[in-house]
Amino acid sequence: MATPEQTQAARYRYSVRWSPADGEFVASVAQFPSLSWLDSDRFRARAGIRRLVSAVLLDLAESGEPVPRL
Repeated sequence: MATPEQTQAARYRYSVRWSPADGEFVASVAQFPSLSWLDSDRFRARAGIRRLVSAVLLDLAESGEPVPRL
C-alpha cells in the first residue's frame, strides 16, 4: 500500500532527458527544481526521482513545513 507521500509524489510533473555531459539520463521534477536523479536507464532515473521526492515530502511533513502545490 502506498504511503501518503508516495501518492502525492505521483502527482507531480516529472521529466527525464539525456545528459551528454553526464552520460546518463537526468530525471527532474518541476515542483522541486533543485532535485534531480541520474541513472543510465531512463526508467530507473524516473523511479529514483519519485523515491527522492517521496522522502523529501515525508521530511517536510515531519518538520511541519509546507509542500509545493501541484
